[in-house]
Amino acid sequence: MRMLSIIALRNLIKAGRRTILLSVAIASVTMLVVMMLSLTEGIRTSVVRSATVLLSGHVNVAGFFKATPSDIEPIVLDAPDIKEIVAENTPGVTSVVDRTQGFARVISPTDTLQTLIMGIDVEDETEFLDVVRLAPESAYKEGGSSELKGDPSRLEEPNTALIFASQAERLGVDVGDPLTIRAETFSGVANTADVTVVAIAEDVGLLSTFALFVPKETLRELYGLNETTTGMVMAYVEEPEEARQALARIRKALEDEGYDLMDHQAQPYFAKFEQVRGEDWTGQKLDLTTWKDQISFLDLILTAINTVSFFIVSVLGVIIGVGMINTMLMSVRERTSEIGTMRAMGMSRRQILLLFMLEAMMLGLGAATFGALVGAGVALSLDAAQIHIPVEAVQAILLSDTLNLAVAPMQVAVAIAAITVFTALAALWPSLKAAKMQPVDAIRHAE
Repeated sequence: MRMLSIIALRNLIKAGRRTILLSVAIASVTMLVVMMLSLTEGIRTSVVRSATVLLSGHVNVAGFFKATPSDIEPIVLDAPDIKEIVAENTPGVTSVVDRTQGFARVISPTDTLQTLIMGIDVEDETEFLDVVRLAPESAYKEGGSSELKGDPSRLEEPNTALIFASQAERLGVDVGDPLTIRAETFSGVANTADVTVVAIAEDVGLLSTFALFVPKETLRELYGLNETTTGMVMAYVEEPEEARQALARIRKALEDEGYDLMDHQAQPYFAKFEQVRGEDWTGQKLDLTTWKDQISFLDLILTAINTVSFFIVSVLGVIIGVGMINTMLMSVRERTSEIGTMRAMGMSRRQILLLFMLEAMMLGLGAATFGALVGAGVALSLDAAQIHIPVEAVQAILLSDTLNLAVAPMQVAVAIAAITVFTALAALWPSLKAAKMQPVDAIRHAE
C-alpha cells in the first residue's frame, strides 16, 4: 500500500497541468458546498434563535383553565411551583422563565391592531436584549433619519412597550408616544392599560407581525392576574435538539405531582383554543410543547431552504463527477503503455485498480480540504460583515435583515469526506477499465 501511494502521488505530480485544473474544479465545488451548507445552517440558527427567544422556549408549559365547561382561560396556575419542577427535571437546563400573554387590541391616535401581547421580565431574559435590535427611524417613518432611538432595557419600567418597525409604521407612533391596550379580562370585563413606547425594534420577519412586548406586571394588571398566575413557563436547554427528551421528563415529573396534562400535539399552543373550548371538563390542564411545535409554521421555510440546498449540492456533485470520469478516462487512455508495463512486471488487476483509486482519492482529499477551508473562511467573513438584506420578503422568510452564515465543523468534515468519496466513486469505472487491460494488448495498443 505504501508503494502504491508513492506511485499514485508521483503520477499526480507528473500529470502537472491536468492535476492542477482538476484540483481547482474540485476545490471550487467544495468551497461552494461549504458556503451553501453555512448559509443553510446560518438561516436555521437565526430562525431558531429568533423564534425561541421571541416566541417560545425550548420546552414550554402552557395551559388552559376552565371554571365551567364553556369557559377557557389561557393561564397557568401555581407558576412558581411549576417553574421549580421544570428547573429540577430538565437535563442541561440553562434557564427557566415565565411570561404572561394574551390577545389584545392596541390603539394609537391614528390606527389600531389586534396582536399577541407578551409580558416579559427583561432582567430574567437577558438574551432577549441581544436578539432585538433598534430600528432606524427611516424603517418606520417616511423621511426619517438613520438615528436609533429608544432603549429595550427600559421594559423593566412599568407601563412601557416595545414594538416592531412594521407595527410602529401602521400605528403611526415613535419612541415616547402613548398607546392604549384594550383587552377583555377572563371574567368578561373590558379593561385598558396606557403604555409608552420605549423602543422600536427591527422587524424579524413573520414574528414581527403578531407580537408586542410589555412588562410582565403590566399584563398581569390588565388581565387581573395574581403573582402565582402566568401564561407560559419556558425552559431553555444547552442542546435545543434534545428538547423532546426534556419534554418527556418534565411530563412525567408534572404527572407525578398530580397535574392534569393534555395529550401532546405537535402544533402551537394558541392553535388549540377551539379544540379545548369544545371539551367537557373543568379545572386546569397543562399543555407541553417544544420549540419545534411552537414554530411549526416555519417548518415550510426551513424545508424549502434545505430542498434548494440539496438540489444545488446535487448539481455541483454531478458536475464534478462528470469531470472526474472524463479526466480519469483520458488518463487511462494516455497511460495504456504504462498500465501494460506494470501488468507485465507482475502487478495484479487489484493493484492497478487500487492505484487509480488512490490517485483519485488523494486528489479529491487534498483539493476538497483546501476548498472547504477557503469556503469556511469566506463564510465567516461574510457573516462578520453583517450584509444587509434589502428585500423585505426575504427578511420575512429569514426572520432577519442581515445575511447570517454559520460554519459547523461537522458539516465541513462531512463535505470533505463526501467530495472525496464521490471523487473516488467517479473514478471507479475508469479504474476498472484500466484494471481489466491485458498486458500484451495494452503494450501492443501503445505501439
